[in-house]
Amino acid sequence: MNSDDLELMSIDELWALHMEIDAVLTRKISAEKRHLDQRLRQLGSGAIEFNVRRERRPYPRVLPKYQNPDEPSETWAGRGKRPRWLSAKLLSGKKLDDFRIQSSSDRKQRSAKQRSARR
Repeated sequence: MNSDDLELMSIDELWALHMEIDAVLTRKISAEKRHLDQRLRQLGSGAIEFNVRRERRPYPRVLPKYQNPDEPSETWAGRGKRPRWLSAKLLSGKKLDDFRIQSSSDRKQRSAKQRSARR
């Protein structure tokens, strides 16, 4: 339908066309709104399920690498924020390696070297 056709129509015919267009638009808008509401409910329920607390994946146990010589129970694995006791000692001029915990294999190697040096 082009604009010339509309020019030739009477006021009553134009009004009837207007009412028909209004009814069709109302139905289509309502259908689209229902569709969007349904989609929003699906997304909303997914979001609620997404926020459910999940169990953390298991991480391997990390052995401590550094130990406070003044308080041997204070240790640090070298991960995360540096503990206060270690930061304070480093500020006083000590080195990080001064606090390293020697693994048992390192101690065995060192004691073997010391024994061979004595001979």
